[in-house]
Amino acid sequence: MDLFTLITLLIVASAFFAYLNTRWLKLPDAIGIMVLSLSFSTLLLGLNAIHPAWFTSIRQTVAAIDFGRVLFDGMLSFLLFAGALHTDASKLRGERRSVILFAFVGILLSTALVGTGLYFLTRHTDLNLSFPLCLLFGALISPTDPIAVLGILTKFKIPDNVKLNIVGESLFNDGVGVVVFATIYRIVINGVDSISTGEIALLFLEEAGGGIVFGLALGYGMFWILRSINHYQTEVIITVAGVMGGYLLAQKLHISGPLAMVVAGLLVGGHHARQDAMSQLTEEYVDKFWELIDGILNALLFVLIGIELLIIDFHLTQWTIYLLVVLLVLVARYLSILLPFSLARRWLNLDASAPLMLTWGGLRGGLSIAMALSIDDSLPQKAFIVTVTYAVVLFSVIVQGLTMERLIRRLYPTDEAS
Repeated sequence: MDLFTLITLLIVASAFFAYLNTRWLKLPDAIGIMVLSLSFSTLLLGLNAIHPAWFTSIRQTVAAIDFGRVLFDGMLSFLLFAGALHTDASKLRGERRSVILFAFVGILLSTALVGTGLYFLTRHTDLNLSFPLCLLFGALISPTDPIAVLGILTKFKIPDNVKLNIVGESLFNDGVGVVVFATIYRIVINGVDSISTGEIALLFLEEAGGGIVFGLALGYGMFWILRSINHYQTEVIITVAGVMGGYLLAQKLHISGPLAMVVAGLLVGGHHARQDAMSQLTEEYVDKFWELIDGILNALLFVLIGIELLIIDFHLTQWTIYLLVVLLVLVARYLSILLPFSLARRWLNLDASAPLMLTWGGLRGGLSIAMALSIDDSLPQKAFIVTVTYAVVLFSVIVQGLTMERLIRRLYPTDEAS
């Protein structure tokens, strides 16, 4: 199947599922589209019993889609920039202590807790997972997905400081998670002796620090160019060029493209940039354009997550482990928020219910699946890592997403879900 036909089919499926959800299900877009996509995939699985040849052809087509490359090299830069662009940077600045704490310290804690827990959980099974491989799973499952989070939280009304922490952390911790994942992956492939502690610290500094510095330079560069003209069509094109060119250059420089896109988006979407660099007409068109891009790519992403079910090999004998890992990830997430929150509470503008809300609102999504699928096929345990990652993502988006409103009503009874 050629590329144009494949993209056409995905767009048509996304539009169809989005219509069904808007017309009848009326769920948050991310959840509704994913539920419908999963239902469609389940029907296709039934086709295997009726006409195996057709099902094999469909499965081969889905398997030919490089999910990791589509997300990392295609969608992620646009989605992160769009999410940051529509985040109030001035308000987020007021929550910077907690966002930085949870995005950096929280990811490292969660990676260690999940990895250690999975190692002991599978120690007496035939899975034979090494400790570095367990840590690798901890690194890929710990980042909360900004794409899933932003797509669901917009439907609910919760205190601004809590929402900003959930959104802000999810925007930054995926970049941090990718760096941690890449570092541990190198250890898994080449051995523990392949990298020293100093090299790990230097790599983290280059990737994360370099991404933030590059994002500042890119954002200010786009701000300066936008301020020098007043032509909304050209200015929209400049933002697209900045995202695509900036992300490509970040990859060539071996620094964190995701972090660069978040920082650049916050600068371009900030109050100062909007006031000084954009006319009212330009601001309206830039916002609408990126809102549309965000909506289309979100729909495509969750359709892709749903149809990945066709190539995921679930083993019924391992369902107990899947459920235990889901519980492990939730407990690790809660502890990785609670511990830094308790130690730094006097400096944070959050109430006692924030750790629970941040835990349940920290959804996993396509980013975790993409990292799992990017693991080399030579690792015999890859199939289990991919499957258990998919199970956690399904639980996260569907169960946590569908019950979030109930939790919000219980934790914040004076606020009403919109």
